[in-house]
Amino acid sequence: MTVEVPRALADVPRLRTLAEVVELVGTVSPVYVRFSAGPEVDATSVSRDHESGCLLPGLSTNPLDPEPWWDRPLEHWVARQLSQYAHHMTQDRFPWVLTGEVTGRGPDCEPLLVDTVPVASIAPAAIHEARDVYRRVFDVGDDGT
Repeated sequence: MTVEVPRALADVPRLRTLAEVVELVGTVSPVYVRFSAGPEVDATSVSRDHESGCLLPGLSTNPLDPEPWWDRPLEHWVARQLSQYAHHMTQDRFPWVLTGEVTGRGPDCEPLLVDTVPVASIAPAAIHEARDVYRRVFDVGDDGT
């Protein structure tokens, strides 16, 4: 899949591997990932809960920083976070890393951000690599019941 990176992301790093994403998360905090048409489009739109139709008070994102209880490698956390939402990656929507102020939580308890700043874009190859790591190190689909 070839996705053209919007102008708003032309001046930020393009992360091409999972290792590059992990390195960024290890040096910049807090950071979040969003799958969308990019910061230019997001600046003029709002996130919406698709089930209820409610407008959300910020952009729906997912944290790339691990929780304090996480006792596994950072690579595993990042791979899981990227893989959980990779289905949102399409020709018109791609993953990008951002930071901003958390203004609330969405219906899936995801952080909602305002005053966002683009940090990096993520190449599809890094997402594919994250999916491979995710499938290799986790019991994918095990809901604990």
